[in-house]
Amino acid sequence: SPTGDSWGIFTFLCAALCNLPALPALNCSEELGAGQSIQQTYDLTRYLEHQLRTLAGTYLNYLGPPFNEPDFNPPRLARAERVPSATVDLDLWRGLTDNARLAANYRAYSRLLCYLRVLDGQVGTAELRHRLAHFCASLQGLVLSIGGVMSSLGYPLPAGPAGPPAPPGVPTAPNDFLKKMDDFWLLKELQTWLWRSAKDFNRLKKKVPPAVVTLRLEARGF
Repeated sequence: SPTGDSWGIFTFLCAALCNLPALPALNCSEELGAGQSIQQTYDLTRYLEHQLRTLAGTYLNYLGPPFNEPDFNPPRLARAERVPSATVDLDLWRGLTDNARLAANYRAYSRLLCYLRVLDGQVGTAELRHRLAHFCASLQGLVLSIGGVMSSLGYPLPAGPAGPPAPPGVPTAPNDFLKKMDDFWLLKELQTWLWRSAKDFNRLKKKVPPAVVTLRLEARGF
């Protein structure tokens, strides 16, 4: 009868399944990969741009005139050259390999972070110290995120630690005005680095495919 046939087939299938030595396990895993790492780094760069606009305005007001005047645009002093400069010809910058640009970003933000931490220890108001500490934490996250992108793309991290804020042989500012000038250029260069990095990571994420969902069969001897 049809009922008897169905029961027989069901019994046979149960017996066959119970006697299988190993069934392949079907696993579904999302490979985040470089694509998502680049997207997260781009988002963090844009967030830091926004954060710095508020911080820079507050800090320049703390420095007072002429540093907080909108048309203040002094020439860069030779002593400020120890702050990593982002003022590189854009065509030359774009001509670098992805690895070279990522390494330059990693080194620059590591060094800028050292300067900002020194700055955090020198300001006189609790509110500004809090803002600087929060920004430093975010910038530290960006350094780690860039390192993650480099690792996901198979690039080695730049060798050696970032240089100290005041390398041996580089004198501190001889007066208060020059010290404020150093702080001004630090913020100015940081703004330019973040602006350019956002463009770098926006281009890079278009070159790297997004995360995909893959299916894998895992079984002994399969």
